[in-house]
Amino acid sequence: MWVGLLFPMLLTVFMGWMDDISGWEVSLFIFYALPIIVAVWWSGAAAGLIISAMSGVAWWVANEADQPYETRIGYAWALINREFYFCVVVFAVMAVRSRQEADAARIRMLEERRQLERDIVSVSEHEQQRIGQDLHDGLCQHLAAIGCAAQVLTEDLQARDVPEAREAAMIEDSIQQAVLEARNLARGIFPVHVDHSGLAAALSDLARMTTRLTGVAIEVKEGIDAHLDDPESSMHLYRIAQEAVANAVRHGKATHIRINLDLVGDLLILIIDDNGPGLALLKSSKGDGMGLRTMRYRAQALGAALDFQDAPDGGARVFCSLPVRKTN
Repeated sequence: MWVGLLFPMLLTVFMGWMDDISGWEVSLFIFYALPIIVAVWWSGAAAGLIISAMSGVAWWVANEADQPYETRIGYAWALINREFYFCVVVFAVMAVRSRQEADAARIRMLEERRQLERDIVSVSEHEQQRIGQDLHDGLCQHLAAIGCAAQVLTEDLQARDVPEAREAAMIEDSIQQAVLEARNLARGIFPVHVDHSGLAAALSDLARMTTRLTGVAIEVKEGIDAHLDDPESSMHLYRIAQEAVANAVRHGKATHIRINLDLVGDLLILIIDDNGPGLALLKSSKGDGMGLRTMRYRAQALGAALDFQDAPDGGARVFCSLPVRKTN
């Protein structure tokens, strides 16, 4: 603290010297606030109070020779008034400093929270990628091998013309269907590839898989230039569409969903419309949960605008626009 007081002390002595030169008629006492402010800002309230006392002494000495008061009590009272002013400056600066430190701490907390959210999403994506890869390279391969064995068994039983051949063929078909479902599941967990049209292809796969599993008709429309080269941005947009489709199927009880991906000027527009009950249910306590919050965070991480609107068909619309550079 004492090192931080050196400059304010020298500044106080300088102000006292200037006050002595200017005389009583040109009062400089308000400028004693400068070293007090410096002391408080650098070293805290205690340093400010020390400089306040020193400023009072400097003012007293500088103006004692030509002060107009007839009694020492009047002059002392003037000093008390000035000391009160100095103390007000100390606590005012401390309040400003405390507010600034609180704001800085709040900003740091928000930045740390945002970084934590980014880390959570990143870990989640990597974990989904690992699970999808394990499904594709592990379970799918094992099922495919079992399917091959079932096919050989079926052909062998058919060659012998035994009744069990029919059951073996049914087992083979079931295994092939399980392989297909496992591959679709793996693709749904980590669907977006680095290729130029990965997002559009992933959205088409999402539509086909959801239609097959739920029976809900899903239409995908893509603009000619609606491509995105950044795989991370593609993944975020895919997850937004995936969550919107899931909400429409689970909560909105939609029977038709339309996904539109298009490039309008410098904006990549992703729109998901459904023919469910509409926006009220989407934002109800049943629907406004982790899924919608995740969509909002992903849009924020992208620098995209996300909005929930009423669809033209009376259902709900999820509207997301992302500024992009148009590819050549």
